[in-house]
Amino acid sequence: MFPRIGQSRTSIQARHALLTPESYERITMPGWPGAELVYLLSRAMGARLFMYLVEASADLTLPAQPEGVRRFLLVLEPGGEVEEAGRRTPLGREDYVFLPEPQAATVRISAGAKLVVFEWDRSDLTAGDSLPLVSGNVANVAGQPLKGDDALMVQNLLPKDERFDAEVNVMNFAPGASLPYVETHFMEHGLLFLDGEGIYRLGERWYPVVKGDAIWMGAHELQWFGALGKTPSRYLIWKNFNRRPA
Repeated sequence: MFPRIGQSRTSIQARHALLTPESYERITMPGWPGAELVYLLSRAMGARLFMYLVEASADLTLPAQPEGVRRFLLVLEPGGEVEEAGRRTPLGREDYVFLPEPQAATVRISAGAKLVVFEWDRSDLTAGDSLPLVSGNVANVAGQPLKGDDALMVQNLLPKDERFDAEVNVMNFAPGASLPYVETHFMEHGLLFLDGEGIYRLGERWYPVVKGDAIWMGAHELQWFGALGKTPSRYLIWKNFNRRPA
């Protein structure tokens, strides 16, 4: 409906952005044969991280991330495998992999697979602060109530370890649940809605959001979410963590 009348729910602002599927531009990139990419967040918009979708129409091996870059991927549509130290593990729906270095593992995906990927620059860690590859499935990660609220459960997909310079979580909201207060802090966020619907406050704007929408929140931007509808809402969220703002 929206493209026919020149409208979109997408909104790009100085310190935040809502990106909605009717405005997604799929492109091909060198090194990604048989795949289309949708770049959702990048430095060109003011973000410090990259967030993009990978949609495969043929089997391919993902090119390694650049040196000094961390990569986290979550499988939205299954197909493929991760090979680490000669061991191959299939990639199913909502499997995830954290690749701390380019040589950490080889990721192959098959036709029909779809991923969401976060990439960010490694912080100023010392040479001895090497990080392990981390993998798992969202369904196997125990949730913890946020601020004691059982209607708002947080699944931490990366270890609670000060060597890690980012958090990646799945936030789970029962119908009608909301964040306990309007937040503002130095941590930047990138997120993708996995299920449900609700209202997101970003700065002084209020946005209806649904499955498939992506959001960027710059440092110190006001933010709040409340779930609507009769089914639970979930989103995948990245934030820089364990490091001073500088």
